Amino acid sequence: MGPGSTFCGVCGNRLDAAAAAPPSVVDRIRIDEDSRGQGRGYSYEVLHQPAFSLAVVNLQAEQSIQAEAGAMVSMSANVELQSQMKGGLFGAIKRAAGGESAFVSTFTARGGPGEVTFAPGAPGDIAAIEMSNQTFFVQSSSYLAGDSSLIVDTKWGGAKSFFGGEGLFVLQVQGNGLLLVSSFGAIHRRRLQPGERYVVDTGHLVAWEGTTQYTLRKAAAGFFRSIVSGEGIVAEFSGPGELLIQTRNLAALAGLLKPFFPSQGGGGGGFNLNLGG
Repeated sequence: MGPGSTFCGVCGNRLDAAAAAPPSVVDRIRIDEDSRGQGRGYSYEVLHQPAFSLAVVNLQAEQSIQAEAGAMVSMSANVELQSQMKGGLFGAIKRAAGGESAFVSTFTARGGPGEVTFAPGAPGDIAAIEMSNQTFFVQSSSYLAGDSSLIVDTKWGGAKSFFGGEGLFVLQVQGNGLLLVSSFGAIHRRRLQPGERYVVDTGHLVAWEGTTQYTLRKAAAGFFRSIVSGEGIVAEFSGPGELLIQTRNLAALAGLLKPFFPSQGGGGGGFNLNLGG
């Protein structure tokens, strides 16, 4: 794929200039302002926002919710956990290639109501999105949990994201019901008008609407300018649509902390701690 390739916000396929015209209808990302609500067979609430958010999902008897493997914090004793390779072996390979676990966890309340709580691995917020026959794209690290009826698939995110080390795939989420996404830091919302263009560092993306077209490119013109600018690969969006942006970048934090950790090699890098003896 050549520079400036455009990808469809619904199917993930490459578009030519004529086909990339933005649609006329904007479907807002509906986030519950009070961080609580109800779905088919469950109710939910997000606590301890915005730095250390915890999603509490109360299931009715024999009702289920799905989550990314490892997202569970706690659950009632009568909640049954099942892990499976959703989409079969090929689906598991796609999920693993996208930076996710090959397995999907399903939590079902058996014999009565039950509670399950979820949280991301890094400090930050959780957004409870009520989907209504919509399509969203989510960075794989930001997907937390969702209604068991939602269709979650892994889509090609563009060749340049691979070379930029920003992740090769994104998640396409479709349907109706609750979608829980997480962020590192707070979530900043940015709504684009038809034809409006906006650039976001890919390390700060959480989710965006399927109505929104985007291209992937270097932050600055020319390889050297991109390197010295300290920026890598960015996504240039074209409205209409809404973006969810996280205020912190986990990869950037890892880079800041790297000099403080001992080197794994056998050379003279890192540091040594002498406790005596």
